[in-house]
Amino acid sequence: MSVIVVEFTTLDGVVEDPDGSGGTATGGWAFRHGPEAVAGDKFRLGSLLDTGVLLFGRKTWELFAKLWPGRSGEFPDRLNAAAKLVASRTLHDVSAWQNSVLLQGDLVDAVKREERDVIVIGSVVVAQELARQGLVDEYRLLVFPSVVGAGRRLFDGVEAAVDFDLAATTRVGPAILSTYRKR
Repeated sequence: MSVIVVEFTTLDGVVEDPDGSGGTATGGWAFRHGPEAVAGDKFRLGSLLDTGVLLFGRKTWELFAKLWPGRSGEFPDRLNAAAKLVASRTLHDVSAWQNSVLLQGDLVDAVKREERDVIVIGSVVVAQELARQGLVDEYRLLVFPSVVGAGRRLFDGVEAAVDFDLAATTRVGPAILSTYRKR
């Protein structure tokens, strides 16, 4: 089992509000590069969507549950069919998006018990907690050529030093997809 975190990020490391739905002053930075910049399987998840489990925090799950169930095509069909865990203390019903299940108990314990690969999409609070616990094995970061100056950064509050190896880098439209794996 591996924990893989996938994030849209700016050159200055901001991961908050890439689509502008959060209403932040700097939001929408990824989508300013056009819809093709964010469409499809930009993170090269491929078969992980079939064999792994997606892990979402409440806010990201709610956003995705509004957007993805009505979409179809190769990538949306695979994303919609994928197994999903939702980490939330306030949600009680996750039936709005197929194959979604509320995570039971402690986030860290649940991830440690999981036998499938865990893919964290967005969900910065979840990604940060797993990083603080040393559980992230891989980061797939789609870095957009934007500097926004303010906003939540992926490694805010992560204090322990961890070294990763650059496993791959690929141009994806206007962005660069970099994959880092824990040594």
